[in-house]
Amino acid sequence: MSRVGLFGGTFDPPHSGHVAVAGDVADRLRLDRVLWIPAGEPPHKPASGVSPASDRLEMVREAVRADPRFEVSTVEIDRPGPSYMVDTVRALRSALPEAELYLIIGADELQDFGSWRAPDEIVRHVRLAVMDRAGDPAEAHSHVVPKGAEAIFVPVRRVDVSSTEVRADVRAGRDPGDKIPPGVAAVIEREGLYSAA
Repeated sequence: MSRVGLFGGTFDPPHSGHVAVAGDVADRLRLDRVLWIPAGEPPHKPASGVSPASDRLEMVREAVRADPRFEVSTVEIDRPGPSYMVDTVRALRSALPEAELYLIIGADELQDFGSWRAPDEIVRHVRLAVMDRAGDPAEAHSHVVPKGAEAIFVPVRRVDVSSTEVRADVRAGRDPGDKIPPGVAAVIEREGLYSAA
Protein backbone atom coordinates (compact mmCIF):
# COMPACT_ATOMS: atom_id res chain seq x y z
CA MET A 1 0.00 0.00 0.00
CA SER A 2 1.48 3.31 -1.05
CA ARG A 3 1.78 6.19 1.39
CA VAL A 4 0.97 9.53 -0.21
CA GLY A 5 1.24 13.00 1.29
CA LEU A 6 -1.09 15.78 0.13
CA PHE A 7 0.57 19.18 0.39
CA GLY A 8 -1.77 21.99 -0.63
CA GLY A 9 -1.30 25.73 -0.68
CA THR A 10 -1.38 28.91 -2.68
CA PHE A 11 2.40 28.61 -3.28
CA ASP A 12 2.76 32.26 -4.31
CA PRO A 13 5.63 31.55 -4.56
CA PRO A 14 6.80 28.14 -3.32
CA HIS A 15 9.98 28.68 -1.31
CA SER A 16 12.85 26.75 0.26
CA GLY A 17 10.89 26.30 3.48
CA HIS A 18 8.13 24.46 1.63
CA VAL A 19 10.71 22.18 0.03
CA ALA A 20 12.48 21.49 3.33
CA VAL A 21 9.40 20.66 5.40
CA ALA A 22 7.81 18.54 2.68
CA GLY A 23 11.01 16.51 2.60
CA ASP A 24 11.06 16.24 6.38
CA VAL A 25 7.49 14.91 6.46
CA ALA A 26 8.25 12.45 3.66
CA ASP A 27 11.29 11.19 5.59
CA ARG A 28 9.51 10.90 8.95
CA LEU A 29 6.39 9.19 7.61
CA ARG A 30 8.20 7.14 4.95
CA LEU A 31 5.99 8.55 2.22
CA ASP A 32 6.31 7.15 -1.27
CA ARG A 33 5.06 10.36 -2.84
CA VAL A 34 4.17 13.91 -1.88
CA LEU A 35 1.58 15.52 -4.14
CA TRP A 36 1.98 19.29 -4.19
CA ILE A 37 -1.46 20.76 -4.88
CA PRO A 38 -1.47 24.45 -5.86
CA ALA A 39 -4.86 26.03 -5.21
CA GLY A 40 -6.82 27.15 -8.24
CA GLU A 41 -8.89 29.75 -6.40
CA PRO A 42 -7.81 29.98 -2.73
CA PRO A 43 -11.12 30.36 -0.86
CA HIS A 44 -9.69 32.60 1.86
CA LYS A 45 -7.80 35.04 -0.38
CA PRO A 46 -9.10 37.65 -2.84
CA ALA A 47 -8.43 36.56 -6.41
CA SER A 48 -6.96 39.99 -7.23
CA GLY A 49 -4.16 39.42 -4.72
CA VAL A 50 -3.00 36.05 -6.05
CA SER A 51 -0.71 35.37 -9.00
CA PRO A 52 -2.23 33.56 -12.00
CA ALA A 53 -2.68 29.83 -11.43
CA SER A 54 -0.58 29.03 -14.50
CA ASP A 55 2.41 30.91 -13.05
CA ARG A 56 2.03 29.34 -9.61
CA LEU A 57 1.76 25.90 -11.21
CA GLU A 58 4.95 26.45 -13.18
CA MET A 59 6.76 27.62 -10.04
CA VAL A 60 5.61 24.54 -8.13
CA ARG A 61 6.84 22.32 -10.96
CA GLU A 62 10.24 23.95 -10.57
CA ALA A 63 10.20 23.54 -6.78
CA VAL A 64 9.41 19.80 -6.90
CA ARG A 65 12.55 19.07 -8.90
CA ALA A 66 14.38 18.99 -5.56
CA ASP A 67 13.12 15.53 -4.56
CA PRO A 68 12.13 12.51 -6.70
CA ARG A 69 9.26 11.80 -4.30
CA PHE A 70 7.63 15.14 -5.11
CA GLU A 71 4.92 15.38 -7.79
CA VAL A 72 2.45 18.06 -8.82
CA SER A 73 -1.31 17.57 -8.89
CA THR A 74 -3.45 19.99 -10.91
CA VAL A 75 -6.69 18.72 -9.36
CA GLU A 76 -7.54 22.13 -7.85
CA ILE A 77 -6.38 24.23 -10.79
CA ASP A 78 -8.41 22.06 -13.17
CA ARG A 79 -11.57 22.34 -11.05
CA PRO A 80 -13.61 25.55 -11.43
CA GLY A 81 -14.65 27.54 -8.39
CA PRO A 82 -13.05 27.90 -4.96
CA SER A 83 -10.45 25.25 -4.08
CA TYR A 84 -11.95 23.50 -1.07
CA MET A 85 -9.83 20.71 0.37
CA VAL A 86 -12.82 18.43 0.88
CA ASP A 87 -13.39 18.35 -2.90
CA THR A 88 -9.71 17.64 -3.45
CA VAL A 89 -9.65 14.84 -0.92
CA ARG A 90 -12.74 13.25 -2.49
CA ALA A 91 -11.12 13.34 -5.93
CA LEU A 92 -7.80 11.93 -4.75
CA ARG A 93 -9.43 9.24 -2.62
CA SER A 94 -11.35 8.15 -5.71
CA ALA A 95 -8.19 8.21 -7.86
CA LEU A 96 -6.04 6.45 -5.22
CA PRO A 97 -8.46 4.06 -3.48
CA GLU A 98 -5.77 1.82 -2.00
CA ALA A 99 -3.34 4.51 -0.83
CA GLU A 100 -2.81 5.75 2.70
CA LEU A 101 -3.38 9.49 2.38
CA TYR A 102 -1.75 12.00 4.72
CA LEU A 103 -2.93 15.61 4.57
CA ILE A 104 0.11 17.75 5.42
CA ILE A 105 -0.84 20.89 7.35
CA GLY A 106 0.83 23.33 9.71
CA ALA A 107 0.00 23.55 13.40
CA ASP A 108 -1.57 26.95 12.67
CA GLU A 109 -3.84 25.36 10.07
CA LEU A 110 -4.85 22.72 12.60
CA GLN A 111 -6.09 25.53 14.84
CA ASP A 112 -8.42 26.69 12.05
CA PHE A 113 -9.30 23.25 10.71
CA GLY A 114 -12.77 23.30 12.24
CA SER A 115 -13.67 26.28 10.04
CA TRP A 116 -12.78 24.45 6.82
CA ARG A 117 -15.59 23.16 4.61
CA ALA A 118 -16.74 19.68 5.77
CA PRO A 119 -13.79 18.93 8.10
CA ASP A 120 -15.53 15.77 9.34
CA GLU A 121 -15.57 14.36 5.83
CA ILE A 122 -11.94 15.28 5.20
CA VAL A 123 -10.74 13.28 8.21
CA ARG A 124 -12.70 10.23 7.09
CA HIS A 125 -10.47 10.01 4.03
CA VAL A 126 -7.05 11.11 5.32
CA ARG A 127 -4.78 11.17 8.31
CA LEU A 128 -3.59 14.60 9.37
CA ALA A 129 0.18 15.04 9.26
CA VAL A 130 0.70 18.14 11.37
CA MET A 131 4.04 19.88 10.87
CA ASP A 132 5.53 20.88 14.20
CA ARG A 133 8.20 23.53 13.71
CA ALA A 134 8.35 24.57 17.35
CA GLY A 135 9.12 21.25 18.99
CA ASP A 136 5.96 21.41 21.09
CA PRO A 137 4.71 18.16 22.59
CA ALA A 138 1.73 16.71 20.76
CA GLU A 139 -0.38 17.32 23.86
CA ALA A 140 -0.06 21.07 23.26
CA HIS A 141 -2.21 20.71 20.15
CA SER A 142 -4.35 17.72 21.04
CA HIS A 143 -7.30 19.86 22.13
CA VAL A 144 -7.85 21.10 18.57
CA VAL A 145 -7.65 17.73 16.82
CA PRO A 146 -11.07 17.17 15.22
CA LYS A 147 -13.19 14.41 16.70
CA GLY A 148 -12.65 11.19 14.79
CA ALA A 149 -9.41 12.41 13.22
CA GLU A 150 -6.09 10.64 13.34
CA ALA A 151 -3.40 13.30 13.70
CA ILE A 152 0.31 12.60 13.58
CA PHE A 153 2.57 15.40 14.80
CA VAL A 154 5.70 15.48 12.67
CA PRO A 155 8.80 17.39 13.78
CA VAL A 156 10.16 19.47 10.90
CA ARG A 157 13.04 21.90 10.69
CA ARG A 158 12.29 25.57 11.19
CA VAL A 159 13.07 27.57 8.06
CA ASP A 160 12.51 31.27 8.58
CA VAL A 161 11.20 32.23 5.16
CA SER A 162 7.71 32.99 3.92
CA SER A 163 6.07 33.69 0.59
CA THR A 164 5.17 37.15 1.88
CA GLU A 165 8.85 37.85 2.57
CA VAL A 166 9.90 36.66 -0.89
CA ARG A 167 7.29 38.86 -2.57
CA ALA A 168 8.48 41.83 -0.51
CA ASP A 169 12.10 41.19 -1.51
CA VAL A 170 11.22 41.11 -5.21
CA ARG A 171 9.01 44.21 -4.93
CA ALA A 172 11.87 46.09 -3.25
CA GLY A 173 14.39 44.97 -5.86
CA ARG A 174 16.24 42.67 -3.46
CA ASP A 175 17.51 39.27 -4.57
CA PRO A 176 15.65 36.56 -2.58
CA GLY A 177 18.75 34.39 -2.94
CA ASP A 178 18.40 30.90 -1.51
CA LYS A 179 14.92 31.63 -0.13
CA ILE A 180 13.56 30.16 -3.37
CA PRO A 181 14.80 27.45 -5.75
CA PRO A 182 16.59 28.79 -8.83
CA GLY A 183 13.85 27.59 -11.18
CA VAL A 184 11.24 29.48 -9.17
CA ALA A 185 13.38 32.63 -9.34
CA ALA A 186 13.59 32.25 -13.13
CA VAL A 187 9.79 32.12 -13.47
CA ILE A 188 9.37 35.17 -11.23
CA GLU A 189 11.87 37.14 -13.28
CA ARG A 190 10.51 36.05 -16.66
CA GLU A 191 6.88 36.80 -15.78
CA GLY A 192 7.61 39.97 -13.81
CA LEU A 193 5.80 38.62 -10.76
CA TYR A 194 5.60 40.67 -7.55
CA SER A 195 7.19 43.74 -9.11
CA ALA A 196 6.11 47.15 -7.85
CA ALA A 197 5.02 48.24 -11.32
